[in-house]
Amino acid sequence: MPEPKKTPLYEKHLQLKGKMIDFGGWLLPVEYRGMLEEVLHTRKKASLFDVSHMGEILVEGSYAEAFLQKVLTNDPGRLKDNRVMYSPVCYPDGGTVDDILVYRYNREKYLLVVNASNTEKDYNWLSDRLDPGISMRNLSADFALLALQGPDSLSVLQQLTHVSLGELKFYHFLPRVMLAGAECMVSRTGYTGEDGFEIYCPAPQAAAVWDELFTAAGSNNLELKPAGLGARDILRLEAALPLYGHELKKEITPLEAGLEKFVSFTKEADFIGRDALARQQKAGLKKHLMGLVLLERGILREGYIVKKGVEEVGWISSGSFCPTLGKSCALAFLPPQKVKEGDTLKVVIRQREYAAQVVKKPFYRREN
Repeated sequence: MPEPKKTPLYEKHLQLKGKMIDFGGWLLPVEYRGMLEEVLHTRKKASLFDVSHMGEILVEGSYAEAFLQKVLTNDPGRLKDNRVMYSPVCYPDGGTVDDILVYRYNREKYLLVVNASNTEKDYNWLSDRLDPGISMRNLSADFALLALQGPDSLSVLQQLTHVSLGELKFYHFLPRVMLAGAECMVSRTGYTGEDGFEIYCPAPQAAAVWDELFTAAGSNNLELKPAGLGARDILRLEAALPLYGHELKKEITPLEAGLEKFVSFTKEADFIGRDALARQQKAGLKKHLMGLVLLERGILREGYIVKKGVEEVGWISSGSFCPTLGKSCALAFLPPQKVKEGDTLKVVIRQREYAAQVVKKPFYRREN
């Protein structure tokens, strides 16, 4: 097995006594002080996450938009400059290659931000379908990516720049912002259910940006703390956001994962997987992603079987105790023709059946 990769902030995590794990071939902190504490701090204050393992692929050329129309289920024709779009990428049978973010600089230049474990696969998949006049480069090694999340994130980041970040709208980005002497790209998307910013900076300057954020926060009595991937996973679960390998994979379509609003059947351009997804939509889904809340003491986990009466009807794709809600919550694939919101089902935990209720997603939604 190859040695796990290290992000540019690896030494910072060691200094902060982060508990390091091998996450998809990367050494990353799963937690610093405890996942539950880090979740609650993110909800109340602000946390900084190292997500530099994510992949970045630059697509350029006069036919870049037409190429993306072909490989994305969403419609990049609706994107304007300096805006971001979420989209699944599908196989011809409708299964999911990946779910990605698309940053549009202009009609001939886009940055695709892909899941870390899929970077090489995505690059090869896209390369095999490139049209003439389009260039594509894997820039993942050039970037470090910091995710600043939480209600105080704007106050923290604003200390580092004169650019008015409060005017940056959700799913918009600024291509050039100077932070701690580094030219960065700053976006406002988020993967936690909270307000926040993504900071794409040159890898060699990542440590300086990281340090300056903590210094600026401390100087202004703002409680910025580092948080690990464990808290990030719980935060996205509370917000019912999908994670590739769990809610999305080769065997699961975007429609089954509840992402139908990101599949544009109305756009003029054809896209890979369109016919299969249209057939699935017409025939009706055999499984659909739903929310579960445990009604008894215990913790819902990935892989647990869900039953209605004596019949096995589905399985849990992600589950955890969710400290913001004080409950154990899960995302589960269940048959919509047999299960509806409000139903009480049984989840098998260590050979015992526990009651769980089907609830509306997301489990958590911030108030403002």
